[in-house]
Formats: sequence, structure tokens, C-alpha cells
Amino acid sequence: MTPASELAYRIGAAARHPANWVQLLKFGLVGGSGYLINLAVFVVLAGSLGIHHVIAAIGAFAVAVTNNFLWNRHWTFGPGDGPAHFQAARFFAVSLASLALNIAVLQLLLSTGATGELTAQAIAVAAAMPFNFVGNRLWTFA
Repeated sequence: MTPASELAYRIGAAARHPANWVQLLKFGLVGGSGYLINLAVFVVLAGSLGIHHVIAAIGAFAVAVTNNFLWNRHWTFGPGDGPAHFQAARFFAVSLASLALNIAVLQLLLSTGATGELTAQAIAVAAAMPFNFVGNRLWTFA
């Protein structure tokens, strides 16, 4: 079985278990709080302090990822068998990949001039969420 087909199989199997939907809801609530934190920090950094939008997005990410790891480890997925520092490293790796996707979408939206910085950041964060959940569910807190 190829890695892609194995991943598709695992996602399909996970979708058939109601507990995973509860976990997805919790992840969404944690993500929602991180989303609001991300946007608030972004507004302060980019708007109030005039920091470049990419640097502001990275700063907002750093604050939000800390919030999200703590809540996901203790409420959404539980601490599991892995030591916190090992899970934190994996969580951070998945989050960095999500940040890369976030910044790519942010840059794309801003380059078109169709939206302002805050709207573009809001869309970019939302676009990265599905990747973030799957990565953390299947790798970080597996």
C-alpha cells in the first residue's frame, strides 16, 4: 500500500468512529480560540505596531501555537503515552507546515489586492486548519 493510499484508508476509517467527530469538534473549538488569538496578535503587531504582515503572521502564529498545543494535549487528544516534549516537537512541526501554507495563502491573497491584511489572514488561517487537524490526529497525538 502506498503512503497516500494508506493515509486515505486511515482517514476513512477514522471518519466512521463517533469519538473522532467529538475530537474534531474539540479541535475546532481549540482552533477557534487559537484563531481569535492569532488574529488579535496579528492586529496588534501589523496594525498597532506597524510590523510587516509576514513578521506579524509569524508572531501571531507563535502565540496561537502555544495556546493550541496546551489545550489540544490536555483536552482534545489527551496526553497519551508520549512525553510532552516529544509531542510538542511533532505539534510544532505540523504547525510549521501549516504556517507555511498560511503564509502562502496570505501572500497570494494580498498580491491580488482583493482583500485587506486582516481578511487575508483570516482566510489563510482557515485554509490551513484541515491539514493541521489531520497531521496532529494521525501523527502528533496518535
